[in-house]
Amino acid sequence: MSEFNIIQNDLRINEMKKIIFVISLFITIKTTQAQILTAELVANGLTCSMCSFATQRQLETIPFIDSIGSDLNHTTFILFFKKDSILDFNLIKKKVEDAGFSVGSLVLSFAFYNLQIDNNFHLQYQNTLFHFMDVRKQTLNGEVKIKIIDKGFLTTKEFKKYKKIAVKYPCYETGKMEGVNKLHHITVLQ
Repeated sequence: MSEFNIIQNDLRINEMKKIIFVISLFITIKTTQAQILTAELVANGLTCSMCSFATQRQLETIPFIDSIGSDLNHTTFILFFKKDSILDFNLIKKKVEDAGFSVGSLVLSFAFYNLQIDNNFHLQYQNTLFHFMDVRKQTLNGEVKIKIIDKGFLTTKEFKKYKKIAVKYPCYETGKMEGVNKLHHITVLQ
């Protein structure tokens, strides 16, 4: 066999490995009947009503947000989404940061229909892959609170807690997974 043929065979093998990886990833991903009902956003750094107002004005520019409720005593915003909209949680984070603040937490209220999960479980929802971390084996049914635990979506102290267990989840440290555009790491709030 010539050197050229050997190189061609190596390239084919590498391509086949990539294809097998992507196929196995999609086999392990569960697309299910799930729906995000609302999101509870805590913004850090708000010190006055003008800060809250500036943050709310930024959030109101997001096309998939239908309405916003607020609790100024707890610097919390309840986000209601437009029906059948594609959600982008990175855009929510960006808008809070554009107002000059940071996200302290983003908790999603999901409606699940008999979804069995365990550590390292993947859920495809709209255009986002959700990766469950630090959860016990369980079946999610009805309304369940899910917290995004990626850097920038929680306090530094909380992020350090999750970073300690990140060795079990290699994509948590990098924030990336091959073949996936939008990835969020989540945990179930009990």
